[in-house]
Amino acid sequence: MILYPAIDLKDGQCVRLYKGEMDQATVFNDDPAAQARAFQDAGCEWLHLVDLNGAFAGAPVNAAAVEGILAATSVPAQLGGGIRDMATIEAWLSKGLQRVILGTVAVENPDLVREAARAFPGHVAVGIDARDGRVATKGWAEETDVLVTDLARSFEDAGVAAIIYTDINRDGAMQGPNVRATADLANAVAIPVIASGGVSSLDDLRALKACGAPLDGAISGRALYDGAIDLAEALQVLKA
Repeated sequence: MILYPAIDLKDGQCVRLYKGEMDQATVFNDDPAAQARAFQDAGCEWLHLVDLNGAFAGAPVNAAAVEGILAATSVPAQLGGGIRDMATIEAWLSKGLQRVILGTVAVENPDLVREAARAFPGHVAVGIDARDGRVATKGWAEETDVLVTDLARSFEDAGVAAIIYTDINRDGAMQGPNVRATADLANAVAIPVIASGGVSSLDDLRALKACGAPLDGAISGRALYDGAIDLAEALQVLKA
């Protein structure tokens, strides 16, 4: 399993939200590029980036911060937030981003996801953010009646590289991930699944690793910044 350290960007700073609430943001670093370099230097093989402002605006907002991260690091990075048309997808991939994450548009315009996945094989992931098994969009602000598994299965023949599954109620809350829901999703679809939301201890990582599903990796943010997870130990746990 791969550990994806999260760099969530709000107003050009590296922050973490509590359960997806923009007015409950904690700033951890005002130099996202330096934070990205620190994760790379510690041995991380991927970076997980989120343009939080962009997720609400529907277009990139923290582009300068993302470009700074790409310039400062050499490990692959994936980015979500405000990527909702082919032009934006093409632009980010041309700037060296390894993978774009399509969330809101996966619900509102699934044909775009399929078109992008065909055009850029291996470079398009779907972000599925959910509360109580139902998908939320637009920076988690709008809830839908779409079921997580139904949405994931609809892209099985599209060539999507991965699904990033986030339980919103666990995100930033340091309460542990929703292991059962994540495992159920990973066992229900052929697309690799990355766990997100609530990963706050080495035991959480061990639980995901032993969940009985072929998870691609896990995303962690606040726990790495707070020191609740020792990064070197986490990397060893997931590689063991």
